[in-house]
Amino acid sequence: MNPAEVATALLIERTLQHSPAYRKVDDSLYVIKQGSAYVMINVVPWGDNRAMVRCTAQLVKGVSVDGRLAKQLLELNAYLRFGAFAIEPTEQVVLFTHTILGGTTLDPEELTATLRDVALIADEYDDKLVDSYGGQRMTDLLEEAALERIMDKDPSSFRFDD
Repeated sequence: MNPAEVATALLIERTLQHSPAYRKVDDSLYVIKQGSAYVMINVVPWGDNRAMVRCTAQLVKGVSVDGRLAKQLLELNAYLRFGAFAIEPTEQVVLFTHTILGGTTLDPEELTATLRDVALIADEYDDKLVDSYGGQRMTDLLEEAALERIMDKDPSSFRFDD
């Protein structure tokens, strides 16, 4: 990691360390939870000595982004304070994302405002998208994956010792 990435990661950790919604995944990836949404916070290098903070929430997976939905998302983008809806067509995923400059100029209030807005928008629109267009929210996918892991376990392998 370059010095700007290190400074960015340290500021993220100091800013979020007391939040029960925050988890560190690795040295450049963090997650916060807001309702049914998860926001991934990624420290991304920019050149040799700069960094960015990319905040991304996967809202819905498995939704067909047709002309009507794409138009609605673009219209919503025009009214947002910052951030934007995006799509990942291969996996049929609707995202909400915003990137800010990291490094020594990163301001804790700007980071907090960014995360708050991304998290609140993600939590509101994941439900609206599922209700109108189908698909699964990120929290549903995670719960489904956890249940599959539990169900794949051999019940006879669990032991209760005295």
